[in-house]
Amino acid sequence: MRSLRTLLTSTKTYTDKFPRGIGKYLRLFFVCIMITSILVCGCSGGHQARSLSKEANDFFNQGKYEASLSKYKQIIEKHPAVADRVLFEMGIIYAHPRNEKKDYQKSLKCFQKIVKDYPDSEFRLDSQMMIFQIHNVINKDKIIAAQQTQVDTSRQELKSKENEIISLQENIETLEQKIFLLRTEPADKVLIEKKERRLTLLSKGEVIKSYKIALGGNPVGPKERQGDNKTPEGTYTIDSRNRNSGYHLSLHISYPNDKDKMRAKELGVSPGGDIMIHGIKNGLSWIGTLHAEIDWTKGCIAVTDQEMEEIYRLVPNGTIVEIRP
Repeated sequence: MRSLRTLLTSTKTYTDKFPRGIGKYLRLFFVCIMITSILVCGCSGGHQARSLSKEANDFFNQGKYEASLSKYKQIIEKHPAVADRVLFEMGIIYAHPRNEKKDYQKSLKCFQKIVKDYPDSEFRLDSQMMIFQIHNVINKDKIIAAQQTQVDTSRQELKSKENEIISLQENIETLEQKIFLLRTEPADKVLIEKKERRLTLLSKGEVIKSYKIALGGNPVGPKERQGDNKTPEGTYTIDSRNRNSGYHLSLHISYPNDKDKMRAKELGVSPGGDIMIHGIKNGLSWIGTLHAEIDWTKGCIAVTDQEMEEIYRLVPNGTIVEIRP
């Protein structure tokens, strides 16, 4: 069989998967199995028995546990005089930690048969110890299985609760949208926060609703001149609206204000104009909220078509527009 050090290492890796107390217990059990199997190896009686035993042991070292067990069964049939030792080794293989087809019940039968049928066997005492250890491991397995069932049940309950929470959130959002659509009181201020890419409708200081927005392609800093693709910063008003806009409705912002005009004059440039809050370009409404993943306008503030319809309804001409950096 493989070296004791190799077997101990592989056993530690296997038992580390279990909780600390159980893992330590299982490790002790498996170490007992492996040490015992090494000590009893190679004690066959007779040349033919030794040959079969060597084949069985070679199969064991190769991890071919079924083949090893088959060889040991041949030894029992042909050399009943060494049956107690062979039964003991078979019991070890059936319970071995690396045997993917391990069978504790078959292992118990091997050790129990030694105790019952071979009262004078030198393996009787060790077999009694192994019976005790295997019963303990079986009980531990039952505890682990019960705990795992509890964990699985708890996970299912948690998943169910998560689904309930998601459903409730969707219901709340639906109700909020219905309430919003019934709202008749207009907004008295539009707050645009460039850094947060957020447009907020307010009425008497209270938030009505907020929207994710896209800005001009060069969004940092205030607009200074025509063609710089910047969104303005400052205080303005909604001074007109266009129901036939090429961008699914639009509200015109009163840029440039006096401050903007003075800055442009000092720079010797045109301040530009046509800054609006608008929807997505006609024919591309299917893009939806994905439009806000990049800043794509020439300085305007863009929302989805559905959002623009809401804003268009609630924001009358003359509404204050504050655009912050």
